[in-house]
Amino acid sequence: MNSAPARRHVLILGGTTEARRLAGELADDPALRVTSSLAGRVAAPRLPVGQVRIGGFGGAEGMARWLREHQVDALIDATHPFADTISSHAARAAADVHVPLLALRRPGWVPGPGDRWHAAGSLADAARLAPVLGERIFLTTGRMGLATFAHLTEPWFLVRSVDAPEPPVPPRMAVILDRGPFTLDGEAELLRRHRIEVLVTKDSGAHATAPKLAAARAAGIPVVVIRRPPAPQGVPVAETPAEAADWLRTSLA
Repeated sequence: MNSAPARRHVLILGGTTEARRLAGELADDPALRVTSSLAGRVAAPRLPVGQVRIGGFGGAEGMARWLREHQVDALIDATHPFADTISSHAARAAADVHVPLLALRRPGWVPGPGDRWHAAGSLADAARLAPVLGERIFLTTGRMGLATFAHLTEPWFLVRSVDAPEPPVPPRMAVILDRGPFTLDGEAELLRRHRIEVLVTKDSGAHATAPKLAAARAAGIPVVVIRRPPAPQGVPVAETPAEAADWLRTSLA
């Protein structure tokens, strides 16, 4: 009597909507065993279906060790487009262990007619540029980067994040704890109520948070858009979970 073939183990570095959708798409494939890994930076993360691990790996060497010990056959980096440290670690670990690696990156935002976008190469660039454009700044870059703006004593900041930020933070600041999806009407009202003069955002490309851009366009508010880092050199990129699933099945064929 022949035994069933061993399932191929896929590790998804997650935390994004696309990662959850990919895990859900692969969950019913009897040939696969899927583990999703979350960084653990959010107190109550939205969990994907299937097996989940939470926490760091201990750098590229720790991730390579995990890949070996758990006999991972393919690695998909579906982290946030700005999580360049973990993406770099994934590229090094996959190369060390000779495991195929794909980066799943949703497309970035594209400015349209009426947008007043100002490109910034980093949080530090945004911190220099935003106060020149206005004094009441809506900061939607996440709580982890607030230290970059902490030295700015003149502007007033409205900060929105999933969890409460920790010091150092700007001295003149109000915080809204919330997570998307957001609506155009809600974002427009937020801009009006707080008399926002500048929006600062990362080019995350998410549909759930895109309404703020449309609201800023309608209000004539300038937007500082922080460019996303590129995927590690040599790592193929898919833009949708469906493309990632096709790549995976081809790689494991």
